[in-house]
Amino acid sequence: MQLSEIVSLLLQNPAKIPLLFRLYQRYKAQSRVGGRDNGLPDSKDMKQCWALLDLTSKTFAKVIRQLPGDLRPAVCLLYLVLRALDTIEDDMTLDLDQVKLPMLRAFHESISIEGWTFNGSGPNEKDRQLLVEFDVVVRELALTNEIYREIIVDTCHTMGDGMADFCRRQRISEETASSTVETVADLDLYCHYVAGVVGQGLSRLFAASGLERHWLRDQDVLSNSWGLFLQKVNILRDYREDVDDSRCFWPKHFWIKHGFKRVEDMYDPAREADALNVLSEMVIEALSHAVDTLDYLNLLTHSQIFEFVAIPVIMAMLTAKACFMNPAVFHTEVKPSKQEYIPILACLEDINDVAKLFADSANCIRQHVIPSDPNYQRICKVTTDIESWYQKRRPNVWTRVISLLG
Repeated sequence: MQLSEIVSLLLQNPAKIPLLFRLYQRYKAQSRVGGRDNGLPDSKDMKQCWALLDLTSKTFAKVIRQLPGDLRPAVCLLYLVLRALDTIEDDMTLDLDQVKLPMLRAFHESISIEGWTFNGSGPNEKDRQLLVEFDVVVRELALTNEIYREIIVDTCHTMGDGMADFCRRQRISEETASSTVETVADLDLYCHYVAGVVGQGLSRLFAASGLERHWLRDQDVLSNSWGLFLQKVNILRDYREDVDDSRCFWPKHFWIKHGFKRVEDMYDPAREADALNVLSEMVIEALSHAVDTLDYLNLLTHSQIFEFVAIPVIMAMLTAKACFMNPAVFHTEVKPSKQEYIPILACLEDINDVAKLFADSANCIRQHVIPSDPNYQRICKVTTDIESWYQKRRPNVWTRVISLLG
């Protein structure tokens, strides 16, 4: 969020001055160029890494900047390495057998080769500059704590192999007129490689930093699940953009079941009711990871690491709520409003705040489901599970009073 937007909201909502002041404090933390908590400035290469991070994702750049100590540059480098890998996987101008597959499978080695860069990306590839200047990432990675570096390389290796496998599957599906993502199991596997592996890598970095308990590195199931939650929300939100790019990650099993022969038929206004039933299936898929996501957040003990994970998770939950039963999903990208999420982020303190947001959003989703929806019972079940998590763990009034009294 930009400072001008905070000022604008302040003028519109003078009663929310305390909340907006807290948000401004976060803004200042997220706006720093980088630097170390020991007072030493970043190297020239690391400064360029931060610039590349801003270029590729301003959203993640903000939350990464609020991380403490040497964890901050380590997560920045992890993100840049995986974003570069994703850029190669996304580039449809690269020859699959001669360029893309070998690069994906060997990228974990390339990131350790001094001076390595790549300028063969398609001209319209939005993050091609990261690969053109990748030598700065390589140099900075070589100077990183050995444990962090091993985690980054290992995460890159796993993701690269997974992406290569899916690229091969995509070619087979094109040759056989089938879908790359036929079933929920296919969706889970794809999301694991592009997001779950990231969650697992981050957990290992958190544990290695000493800021979280050492056994967090072994929480592979929960680490994978919150990654899947974020990715599945992105997939349901990005339906139209993906279809316009001749791809779709909504399982074929879902849309075939509701009478669609082609995935693009879902934005036909005459088939809106059936399309919304498919959308319900996708929302259920995303929400099926909500309880695991809360369980993961509940393990985190460091406030800045907690916020780093919680902020994208909150935005994902609000996005899922905004998309549910919303036909606009089939025509544009749906996002929650600033008026909705800013007060929530400004008040964010602990797991209870996130759990309450999840419970309120789940309740809202259930209120909008219609009994004729074939997914009615499943929606009620998944939303009730989320609310139950909050009800069982929310502190009572006396607990809050005691905590306030110290």
